[in-house]
Amino acid sequence: MTNPLLWLDGDPTDGRRARVPEPSDEPTKTAPPPPTPPSAASSRPARPFRAALAGGLVSAVLVGGGALGLGLVHTGDTTTTPVSASLPAAPASTSVGAVKQGNVASIYAAASPGVVSVRTNSGSGTGFVVDANGTLVTNAHVVGDASRVQIQFSDDRTATATVRGVDRSSDLAVLNVDTSQTGRLHALEFADSSTVRTGQLAVAIGSPFALPQTATAGIVSGTGRHIQAPDGFQIDSVIQTDAPINPGNSGGPLLDANGRVIGVNSQIETGGSGNGNVGIGFAIPSNTVRDVIPRLERGETIQRAYLGVSTTDSSTPGAVVGSTTPGSPAAQAGIRAGDVIVAVGGTTVQTPDDVAAAIQDRRPGERVTVEVRRDGQTQTLDVTLAARPDQAP
Repeated sequence: MTNPLLWLDGDPTDGRRARVPEPSDEPTKTAPPPPTPPSAASSRPARPFRAALAGGLVSAVLVGGGALGLGLVHTGDTTTTPVSASLPAAPASTSVGAVKQGNVASIYAAASPGVVSVRTNSGSGTGFVVDANGTLVTNAHVVGDASRVQIQFSDDRTATATVRGVDRSSDLAVLNVDTSQTGRLHALEFADSSTVRTGQLAVAIGSPFALPQTATAGIVSGTGRHIQAPDGFQIDSVIQTDAPINPGNSGGPLLDANGRVIGVNSQIETGGSGNGNVGIGFAIPSNTVRDVIPRLERGETIQRAYLGVSTTDSSTPGAVVGSTTPGSPAAQAGIRAGDVIVAVGGTTVQTPDDVAAAIQDRRPGERVTVEVRRDGQTQTLDVTLAARPDQAP
């Protein structure tokens, strides 16, 4: 078993196996205080946005599990290449502004006005502004089942935000605040996460252990990682960083050398008996955010394709089917435990992760061929993908 992954805030899901409560205080049950008007906030000194740390959960990662039946943060420039049907980069007038490339103090000064602390009745986390007219992003596991959350800005203003949408498969949530109460917000700009490279600068801003507006820095220490989402499925193309992130950082931005968002901090890997940072954090890539957030704002329920297999590594190229979910597309197509999946939709499968990658951009109802090796022979099976269930089996 690998070291456990720690959800940085909130209760990601109920009923997931292999989870261990974080040794922390019980979450507070008191209701959040009413918002403080901007005028009052600006007249008093800033103070910490103190909220009880959530009872974070340590989830043991299912090693070698296939992405479909299993689940769960060069100092170079990155670009803002548009992503189809995605959240656009913030306009220059509302973006992070002038940044001295690679200067952490400059990056923090420019970006921190767009970062907020987020509090619910059961825990706290971080979020950030993506639209000057009131749209913010955080993690789905930060907001949980809440319909409204309390947020605090870097200048100590507080406001109540409405949860507009939640996507547990990507661990993302979109919030909205009334800018007639807060004034125009300071939006952060997105980078194209497909251009992120190992070794480049990474800066995190958030509220670890309820300490708001904390900045930490490191590098991107890996790309193309996979973590478990709150619904038990897998989040792909995740960015790994050694920038210290801890409980309370969830939902905050991971920034590049130009102060642009390359990811949303979500989880850390822990070691030993403690739940603190050991230098391995994971962030949901910005391109995923840019795709999901506009759809949630429109009120869409995001459906993803589902195959319904649990796979493990094979001694030869391919992914061994450990089990198929009864009634799933895989089961209905005749895929069996012990089969070795060698191709999906014409794409060669080398590892279990390749199975997920082959269907991640497909849609429910789409037909796809799955090649399996069984009893020394290769068979091609036609599968009609279904919509992913609310929770991984």
